[in-house]
Amino acid sequence: MLKYQQRGVALITAILIVALATVIAVAMTARQQLDIRRTANLLNNDQAYLYALGGETWAGQILQQDRKNSQYDALSELWAVQLPPFPIDGGTLQGQLSDLQAKFNLNNLVDSEGKVVPLQLQRFQRLLTYLEISPDLAQAVVDWIDPDNDPQLPNGAEETTYLINKPAYRAANTKMRSPTELRLVAGFKAEIYNKIIPYVTALPEITEINVNTAPLAVLMTLADDLTPEQVETLIKGRESIPFKNLQTFLAHEALAGLKVDKEGLGVSSHYFRYQADVFIDRARSRLTSLLQRTDSGVITLTRSQEPSTF
Repeated sequence: MLKYQQRGVALITAILIVALATVIAVAMTARQQLDIRRTANLLNNDQAYLYALGGETWAGQILQQDRKNSQYDALSELWAVQLPPFPIDGGTLQGQLSDLQAKFNLNNLVDSEGKVVPLQLQRFQRLLTYLEISPDLAQAVVDWIDPDNDPQLPNGAEETTYLINKPAYRAANTKMRSPTELRLVAGFKAEIYNKIIPYVTALPEITEINVNTAPLAVLMTLADDLTPEQVETLIKGRESIPFKNLQTFLAHEALAGLKVDKEGLGVSSHYFRYQADVFIDRARSRLTSLLQRTDSGVITLTRSQEPSTF
């Protein structure tokens, strides 16, 4: 009897060992497959990022060639065309260039000496008014940028306004690095911020508004008596024949009788936003870059793998 019992115990032990070995083998196989997948994802992510960088270089070449071909920038040109996804090894790449000088540059509000620029302030106030936002908020933006701590009267906001917040913070008192800083400026609640953010930018120097690419809301800033219908006429006209110089724009029949100051306006651009989306297998890489076109070439000023607003 004892002999049979010993055999039974040995059999059960053997079965348990086999079962345990099977579980371990399955776990090791699953872990190995997971490690392989993780490694593949890492490699695909790296490859996708490199493709996005390649797209950035290609975008720069397009901008350089465009400058050689014409002295103006318009939405009908190659750089502005939305291309379909481009097939790459194992996936697709889609890139898009957009003109940042189609927007109002918030840093235009204050000159290099730290003083408010009346014309730019007036244009910004018109933009706010068109978007049904109080134009009084413009002074708070000026105070955020100018170097002093003296509030613009009567609606400015300097550090004393921000130090009572929780958490407390100070006004930047320097140029904006991103228009997203508006979320910190007094009065710019989420609803207001979301309204205005598509139409503003924060570029590192004083720039002109490109009248060939600016949307209706931005063109509405050019004169007090300008109507949306007149701006629509301008936009429709530039679609077929872009403005090759500022004189042609100012002489357009839609602007007849209006006082449009040519200061701060132009027909070409130096700053562009490049965005690429690359898909390889399950990996996705997004690259957003701020490009500056100069006489000597195209420079990447900033680069981010997160969605960025310039």
